[in-house]
Amino acid sequence: MENCREALNGDPVPWLLGDDTPAVKHMALRLLLEEPEGSPRVRRAQKAAMRVDPIAAILAAQSPEGWWVKPGPGYAPKYRGTTWSVIFLDQLGADGRDPQVRRACAYVLSHSQTRTGGFGADGTREDGPPAPSRAIHCLNGNLLRALVGFGWLDDERVRDAIDWQARSITGEGFDGYYASGTSGPGFACAANYKLPCAWGAIKALRGLASLPRGRKPHVRRAIDEGVAFLLSREPAKADYPTGSTVSSSWFKLGFPSGYVADVLQNLEVLAELGHAKDPRLSNSIEWLLSLQDGQGRWRNRYAYNGKTWTDVEKQGAPSKWVTLRACSVLKQALG
Repeated sequence: MENCREALNGDPVPWLLGDDTPAVKHMALRLLLEEPEGSPRVRRAQKAAMRVDPIAAILAAQSPEGWWVKPGPGYAPKYRGTTWSVIFLDQLGADGRDPQVRRACAYVLSHSQTRTGGFGADGTREDGPPAPSRAIHCLNGNLLRALVGFGWLDDERVRDAIDWQARSITGEGFDGYYASGTSGPGFACAANYKLPCAWGAIKALRGLASLPRGRKPHVRRAIDEGVAFLLSREPAKADYPTGSTVSSSWFKLGFPSGYVADVLQNLEVLAELGHAKDPRLSNSIEWLLSLQDGQGRWRNRYAYNGKTWTDVEKQGAPSKWVTLRACSVLKQALG
């Protein structure tokens, strides 16, 4: 962290380690101080985080069967449905050994996966799996990362989701695509006018980045394609293919993160995959540094307030979560 601290206007680490936000403390210990998962201090912070909001509020809203709001694939309502609750629990660092978290993962695996392996964005039906046409890069990547993080890597259904994710990127072994969902290889998506979607690419790569070393060749090829795509543009400009203007959401750093991605999440996944020091990211790192305040903190400009089970942070205020995200990237880029 030393080189990172030198680039900051102040040292935010003591603030991030405050006992008032144990979920942030838990993640800061892991990401910034590199304490092992089983260390007493990390375990205490995670246990404390499980007892208070926002994690406690999400778990309190869960049904005994494992779903949120209503049975079924769980994509709706945004952002309180089953799939979103699992995704946000992962981002908040919830304990995958907790019985409620395990019940949620088991429910998603039984109800949200299409027969082709990808997770489907279906918020209407209550019986049966989503149609294969509903499988999309962003949801599959988000859920894949959550399920791997919660300890389900060895489940065959998770392996199927990994396989779908890789093959849907490279096009290997796919006979056809669905215009209503993933409509072609290379992150093409109907929601982005069938053009390659950088938001989807970031989520997909975050899912694949969570896999341990020794990835299968087709997974490595998919990661290489994704990295090449994200580095083909200047992340801080975010001028990726789109049928309209560049979304302003790219530049509103926030937390938690649904299907929308920001510039910082682009940097996060590239850093996680070993590209933090790539010279093509230097302008984006400078852009990120320019957004800090006088105390080395970043604001939450995309907080999902009023949309989740409980507000995580105040919109526009200095953010422990965004600051943690930024410092994690800078630690890798400048360290």
